[in-house]
Amino acid sequence: MRFGMLTTNPIIDCGLLAWFLAQLIKVILDVALLRKWEPSRFVSSGGMPSSHSSLVVACTTAIGKLYGVQEPLFALSVIMSAIVMYDACNVRRSAGDTARLVNQLLAHVEKLTAEDFAEDLKEVMGHTPLQVLMGALLGLGVGLLA
Repeated sequence: MRFGMLTTNPIIDCGLLAWFLAQLIKVILDVALLRKWEPSRFVSSGGMPSSHSSLVVACTTAIGKLYGVQEPLFALSVIMSAIVMYDACNVRRSAGDTARLVNQLLAHVEKLTAEDFAEDLKEVMGHTPLQVLMGALLGLGVGLLA
């Protein structure tokens, strides 16, 4: 497949391929390491590697390769990638930690029953720095294919 064939835009195609590969790796790692098959992981956030990081770094790399690293579009893409990776590693991770604590608190509140809450808060929302780094490296590799 030549980049630009899926959406007619090689930058978007690189981003989509990097996201797809990151999500596929998550499913494969779950099977290999945890011995569990969960197809829903293919569209879930969190885990190794960061698909958000893969997507933005693949797009940034493709922009740099196709248009040059001196272009304003590349500079903007680098800044946006940094914001996305910071958010994945810090803000969303903190939200996931908070959800985990709230779920633990609710489990110990005797007056409340499980029926009072439809479902637990989502705890896996963000990434560790290693997960972000691995996602970024995957995105870099895919972006270089542009």
